[in-house]
Amino acid sequence: MSNNLQAVIWDFGGVLTSSPFEAFTRYETEHGLPKDFIRSVNARNGDTNAWAKLERSEVDGAGFDALFRAESQALGHEVPGKDVLALLSGELRPAVIEALKTCKAHVKVGCITNNAPIGKGASMSNDASKAAKASAVLSLFDHVVESSKLGIRKPDPRIYALMCEALDVEPSNCIYLDDLGINLKPARAMGMTTIKVVSEAQLLDDLRAATGFEGL
Repeated sequence: MSNNLQAVIWDFGGVLTSSPFEAFTRYETEHGLPKDFIRSVNARNGDTNAWAKLERSEVDGAGFDALFRAESQALGHEVPGKDVLALLSGELRPAVIEALKTCKAHVKVGCITNNAPIGKGASMSNDASKAAKASAVLSLFDHVVESSKLGIRKPDPRIYALMCEALDVEPSNCIYLDDLGINLKPARAMGMTTIKVVSEAQLLDDLRAATGFEGL
């Protein structure tokens, strides 16, 4: 891959930041909810549920709060959507950001993020300092695609095609990183080399192997 690599394309949350799933787990423990309950609500009717509508900007934060509350209640445990929104903004991973900079020194870099029209910018954080740091990271990319601005979200194949068009690269010459397998599947079908991010160390190891770049 390193010989004809044109671009490394990144997800944001759960890749360049710690996973919101970790925050979900803490919330579930604190509130006596079944393990992975929040994720199970998000996975039900995945293209039409509250989560999907929020990431396509079809509802605002208040609308998501009501919809998610109803969806979770239907599954046996009422969870306010506003509580879930507060869990979304993870901590930046400095070593991964350095890896991004290394990639940028060799090839084009892009970011495809499913986000929501909440908080301060693409990071969705209400913390001004955290939002500013996330914005600085996003400025490193040659192109950023946000679901909330585009009105389509991963895993819609169009969002990956639009990124390749913007970067002027061939999918077969790209690496794509995401922490969700469902989002990797369309990229892989287009010919991209995909990396499922499970942990920070694993991400760095797999990216080093895929690119051959020194310094990773």
